[in-house]
Amino acid sequence: MMSCIFYVVLKKSLNQKTVVLRKKVDETEVLEIVDDKKTTLFKSLFSRPKKSDIHIHSVKLYYECILIVSGKYMANYFRKANHSISVHSNVSEVVLGDGVFPVRTKSNFKKALVGKRGKNKVDLKLEEHVFIENEDELTFDHHGREIKFPFKLNSKTTENYPNRLLEKNLSNVKNSELSHDDVIKKLQTFLKKPLEDEVRKLEEEFVLREISEVYVPIYEARLIGPKKKVAIIRIDAVRNKIL
Repeated sequence: MMSCIFYVVLKKSLNQKTVVLRKKVDETEVLEIVDDKKTTLFKSLFSRPKKSDIHIHSVKLYYECILIVSGKYMANYFRKANHSISVHSNVSEVVLGDGVFPVRTKSNFKKALVGKRGKNKVDLKLEEHVFIENEDELTFDHHGREIKFPFKLNSKTTENYPNRLLEKNLSNVKNSELSHDDVIKKLQTFLKKPLEDEVRKLEEEFVLREISEVYVPIYEARLIGPKKKVAIIRIDAVRNKIL
């Protein structure tokens, strides 16, 4: 039975950061990459169009938000536990405080097998005082999918004035599909492992350390090919990588 449940989310220590990664490729370089790869987007099993058949309709630079949330979960409680000890063969019971614990009953076969040489076993039904501490972070792309953070954050890789840059490009900013409350709940669930069925005096605490919004510059090129088919090619402007 669980009793005295106490669960707190502490936000006093919360540090919220906004980071914009610096792009390493410009639009001219992106156009060269797109021009080199564009025929692959429209090829089929039996045909591959000419470059001249494919028109680059537009190239736009977007800033896509990655959310990083970190925190710590702590639990303090008592749980029931069984501990077995070995005692001499002539011991019939163990007295511990107010508790009396008899030795395990042996089968006739085991008595005949070990005789007086075998030790007796005593099962002690006790309580354990447990303290758990789990600390970690989770990262989500702008669609809300959990990912491993693939970038390095330092003065060389990030913009000096992130908020100013985002305000200037507001129409091209792709915010996360998850709210801050959503990612906090996901972190709580991740850190809080299932407890035993029978615990008492449970005290739980969740400390939210930091939420970071990291904006990644992504170029999106819209291409129009034969029969007016449309294709999109996305390029990570930090890693110079086609997504």
